[in-house]
Amino acid sequence: MRSLEKSLYDHDLLTLRVIGEWWELDLSGLDKAEAVETLAQTLAFVDMQKEVNFLPPEESTAVQDLVAQGGRSPVAAFGRDHGEVRVMGPGRMEREEPWLDPVSATEALWYRGFVYRAFDESDEGVIEYYYIPEELLDQFGLAAAEDSEVERPSLQPLAQPPAAATAAATDAVDDLTTLLAVAMRLSLGEDQAAEVEQWLLNPDRERRSLLLNLAHEAGWLRESESGVRPTREAVEWLKLGREQQLYVLADGWRQSVWNDLCHTPGLICEGDNWHNDPRLARTAVLGAMPRNDAWYRLADLLAAMKSNHPDFQRPDGNYETWYIRDARADGYLAGFESWDYVEGRLIRFMLQGPLSWLSMVEVAEAAGPKDLAFRLTPRALSWLAGEYPAGDRERPPITIQPDASIEVRHEADRYVRFQVARIAEVEETDAVRPFRYRLSPTSLARADEQGIKADRLRQFLEKAAAGAVPKSVERALTRWEEEGVEARLEAVMVLRVKDPAILDTLRNNPKTRDYLGESLGELAVTVKPGKWPELRSATAQLGLFLDV
Repeated sequence: MRSLEKSLYDHDLLTLRVIGEWWELDLSGLDKAEAVETLAQTLAFVDMQKEVNFLPPEESTAVQDLVAQGGRSPVAAFGRDHGEVRVMGPGRMEREEPWLDPVSATEALWYRGFVYRAFDESDEGVIEYYYIPEELLDQFGLAAAEDSEVERPSLQPLAQPPAAATAAATDAVDDLTTLLAVAMRLSLGEDQAAEVEQWLLNPDRERRSLLLNLAHEAGWLRESESGVRPTREAVEWLKLGREQQLYVLADGWRQSVWNDLCHTPGLICEGDNWHNDPRLARTAVLGAMPRNDAWYRLADLLAAMKSNHPDFQRPDGNYETWYIRDARADGYLAGFESWDYVEGRLIRFMLQGPLSWLSMVEVAEAAGPKDLAFRLTPRALSWLAGEYPAGDRERPPITIQPDASIEVRHEADRYVRFQVARIAEVEETDAVRPFRYRLSPTSLARADEQGIKADRLRQFLEKAAAGAVPKSVERALTRWEEEGVEARLEAVMVLRVKDPAILDTLRNNPKTRDYLGESLGELAVTVKPGKWPELRSATAQLGLFLDV
């Protein structure tokens, strides 16, 4: 906090003389240094508690509010509650004499020498504050701060838990396992989004975006010439137990630069000349949540945050500088009156989005679709307390069927499922039934390209299935190793003719031969993929109509 003398030096001489008049000091014949010294000596011995008692109610409340905040408050936040100080040059001040008719409690306190304004460093950068100089603040003592406390909304648990409450899902680790496995053969770009989503238990795009960001930030994915690929660090995470994996993901989200605000449904962030710190908002929201597993109304949490800590993501209290639009309406959401549409939506999204996705919060209807309730899960309480969980007690083996299909239960080792996905095709992804894969020549060829040879593949299947590898699968692996692809099922278009001479003509004619594929006897031939229109046009020019 600044001293009285330093604070007074920030004023011009005219303002110093106005303050002096309030304290019955004639500073008209003094220069600035002399005026500052005289005022500082006088104000330092003011009985502030007595003075505040004689102030008008609005001004007294403003002083007590500032004292309760430790003697300083961001200009925008304090001005929102108690008004601003008009900025004037000496000429305008002499004409209008604002100290005679102040427009706000803050302006009245300004011209009495009780409140000052300056920039100062904070954890979030340089912020402009209204403040009380240290000599004046010391006059209040702890009693004044305690007396200034006002009743603020608090959270009360629901008497009865929601009837439709369901246990929190823990499948974020399953979907991230899928994404890491897909990264072995796809670049995970937006052009592959539709293909990837069909393999996820929860295809929500914002959820997928968060998981991929957490993976990148943790160093589990790296860029290579062939695309994005998993790293050794990813393998270490895959080998952890489910509870440990969720703990690591939750910790990653708490420190992530992934911007929850700009992923909040209904909000559109625009422009590059402003920024917000998502970590600041997460810390505040997590800090406001009760440390127990009781159910609470989301509306009560929003009311408590708005009353007790409204500027939780805007340390300067300024609601005019962020460019955020409502997706369903024109214009920007600016001013404190937009709090419910920005901050309120963000808090709601944190609970229904990231915290629910990571199994840290359960959300249910309290008394209808718009009246939601929430509670922290036991794993969230342990996470917030910094208690690292134990590993899984049991990891069941995979099941290999005689038809070369593979079932992997949800409780199975995620690293094993990641490896299965490298050597087999995905057949079925279901939140209830086991993950289902199938060995095929294509999947085995892909495994071979990754350096996974037949002997290593056999060893993996033997270990992952606890020795239960069907003889038919062993024989198929041996034949594939020795012979490669021996049969292939294809969907093709076949051209049939009545006379072998017609087929010979088409084979030998330069206008049609490039459109024909493999012969299927004397009267049939395959048509190359996508070449049917060209073949039909060319044969018509030869005087032969082809029917479909």
